[in-house]
Amino acid sequence: MNEQAISRPDDSPRSRPPTEALHAAEVFDGEPGCISLARGLADRFLARLVSEWMAVLGPHTRNDLMLAVSELVTNADRYSHGPYLLELEGTAERISVTVYDSSSALPVFYSPDPSRLGGHGMEIVVALCDRLTAERVPVGKRIRAEFTLSS
Repeated sequence: MNEQAISRPDDSPRSRPPTEALHAAEVFDGEPGCISLARGLADRFLARLVSEWMAVLGPHTRNDLMLAVSELVTNADRYSHGPYLLELEGTAERISVTVYDSSSALPVFYSPDPSRLGGHGMEIVVALCDRLTAERVPVGKRIRAEFTLSS
């Protein structure tokens, strides 16, 4: 007897988001224009996530994510001594932005102070994302900002 699997039309693979994650990554060397290139990578990544993974971005998600990428890459560019890696990972439910750099010094998180000159980058990232982690890794450190998407 032959067994046959039948699925309803609304259960077809094309109507459901993939279960695996979309990945994009690039190494930057700190040359002028790297931050713009990192933002371009993030923009292309978001476009693919929406078209291929059917992710629904909230009204501020794109801008929040692009600003977080800018701040994290700027910090890596400013404080590390060598190349740094931007890694993006996403599903229809979440996106993570991870930056690896060669400095083992973890970022300093200051209390909000509008009169302070500088040092607001991590404060901004913390305000934008749903979860932020910073940890030392064998190559230096890893900073990951996670965003939960609208359903």
